[in-house]
Amino acid sequence: MIYLFSGDDTKKKRSAYEKFVLSFQKDVEKFFIIKNDFDPMQLENFYSSQGLFFTKCVVFLENTFEREEMREFVLSKLSFMAESGNDFVFLEGKLNKPIIDDFKKSRAEINIYELPKEAKEKYNNFILANDFGAKDKLGLWLHYRQAVDLGVGLEELIGVLFWKAKDMLVKKNFGKFKEEELKNFVSKISYLLPKARGEGIDDEIAFEQFLLEVF
Repeated sequence: MIYLFSGDDTKKKRSAYEKFVLSFQKDVEKFFIIKNDFDPMQLENFYSSQGLFFTKCVVFLENTFEREEMREFVLSKLSFMAESGNDFVFLEGKLNKPIIDDFKKSRAEINIYELPKEAKEKYNNFILANDFGAKDKLGLWLHYRQAVDLGVGLEELIGVLFWKAKDMLVKKNFGKFKEEELKNFVSKISYLLPKARGEGIDDEIAFEQFLLEVF
């Protein structure tokens, strides 16, 4: 059986997912796979055979659809997972309709948690830009976490901060920064996620570490 927890309402989705994880009996063997630990051969073993020391297991996969090669591989194997004696539980962000349709074809139990349109429009990402311009480390961190909890993508947040730093450089309005600090910030943030992905580092962890060290 396949179970999917998806959507941009992170709090409700995570809460429902965690309750679901706890609903399995303690003697059921559980395996957790995050995107940085994803191994195609390991996944194939889970859906194609039973374990040596257990009759059935549950495999929990988190955010594996964030990377294209993982996403394509998993989608091509959904039918096998559906026929497996083991269960597969996916925790993902917002997915498009074709992907949801693929899960439906595999008779998955689908749980989607979406933020109301009003809630998405209410959050102003440029609050982060103002925090950065004021060199307000605490405000930047708090508003970053708020944005992530509301489902705002890291690429969007990085784009706002990149724009703010470039705007300060162009206008020569350096605020509490030195010009060289801003140039260094622009240089690092522009390749932050590609560099993290190349090194196998979680996107969110890389961005959080960057924000903590930026000042």
